[in-house]
Amino acid sequence: MTMKLRITLFFLFCFCVTIALRAERVDMIKAGAATDGKSLNTRLINSTIDRLNANGGGTLYFPAGTYLTGSIHLKSNITLELEAGATLLFSDNFDDYLPFVEMRYEGVMMKSFQPLIYAVDAENITIKGEGTLDGQGKKWWMEFFRVMIDLQDNGVRDINKYQPMWDRENDTKAIYADTNEDYVGTLQRRFFRPPFIQTVRCKGVKIEGVKIINSPFWTVNPEFCENVVVKGITIHNVPSPNTDGINPESCRNVYISDCHISVGDDCITIKSGRDAQGRRLGVPCENITITNCIMLAGHGGVVIGSEMSGGVRKVAISNCIFDGTDRGIRLKSTRGRGGVVEDIRVSNIVMSNIKKEAVILDLKYSKMPLEPKSERTPIFRNVHISGMTVTDVKTPIKIAGLEEAPISDIVLRDIHIRGAGQKCVFEDCERITLDDVTVNGEEVKLK
Repeated sequence: MTMKLRITLFFLFCFCVTIALRAERVDMIKAGAATDGKSLNTRLINSTIDRLNANGGGTLYFPAGTYLTGSIHLKSNITLELEAGATLLFSDNFDDYLPFVEMRYEGVMMKSFQPLIYAVDAENITIKGEGTLDGQGKKWWMEFFRVMIDLQDNGVRDINKYQPMWDRENDTKAIYADTNEDYVGTLQRRFFRPPFIQTVRCKGVKIEGVKIINSPFWTVNPEFCENVVVKGITIHNVPSPNTDGINPESCRNVYISDCHISVGDDCITIKSGRDAQGRRLGVPCENITITNCIMLAGHGGVVIGSEMSGGVRKVAISNCIFDGTDRGIRLKSTRGRGGVVEDIRVSNIVMSNIKKEAVILDLKYSKMPLEPKSERTPIFRNVHISGMTVTDVKTPIKIAGLEEAPISDIVLRDIHIRGAGQKCVFEDCERITLDDVTVNGEEVKLK
């Protein structure tokens, strides 16, 4: 062995030892965490994250037990690892998610409650294991209904301390100006439940193996992130309002696989921001792979939109099963959103017990009034769907574009649907190819 090679190997050895020493793995019980599900561990968890991050990174290991916590703030090179039998039980005291932070709610950037697990401008963050994340969402759901019903019955009125807090923290005039009139009622609530996991402008995000239940709002919601992997997780949020499963928004290079999802809204949804603000930020969701997933309850199986103002492109969806969702494959938008959805490929899908449409592409989602074609006009084009088997569905296929912006260049091939209650619908669309598409044993043809 030459002297030069010995020196090289020595420095390589020293580098590996240094990394191993810096990548500390902290047993949270030994670090003093309470496992009774009653004593709050927020300060210990976040201070441990801060210490590990300052030393280059590491792992917080949670042995079996129940750990009550408020918002967890992940930082670069940090892993949360949950042993089988370990539960991170998130507090249902809303004050444990204050002060308000920068976040995105239904495609709108604002300041609101801290997500249950939150990261900003971080790299190489991981949540993994065989344990459970429990969001204890019921109180959030009930307060959402209370605020919504009060607004409908009595007009705008402060019924909790968080609504005037939201006004103080946000430029409300700008937010109202940036959104369509179809969102005004939502903004007037001024009470926005936090997502379970929201990572903002992060690179290298991995969520693997864990079970996530009872989310207050959307469950896994990366925003403006790159290189996101979500693999082998289970999400169960039913029955509940607007508790989408996995929502990558304005992200690049996202891989979602081997997940089991039952939620109170859409199972997997691809988004890119809402209305004028989303167009101004202009960050698309692109290079998305979704494969080998099972969806058992939800408004839609795999959905694109309706918040797609920054654009969605280059999406591959394959080898998935939808059993009992309201819809299967759904692309939705409306006048005023703008943005382009294109280059979407769907293959090898099995559906059953679909309550509404198996496949729906809809540009009249919120029934906005007719307006001239402009940057506010959404566009759907270049969608290829093949290798699909469907049993028991109300409407087999619906494509509904706009008079001023027909949905175009759609290929439907090798699709066989049985037990359909209605006929296919094709409105305001052009360059539609149907090849070996049958409904109830009859070939579907365009009129």
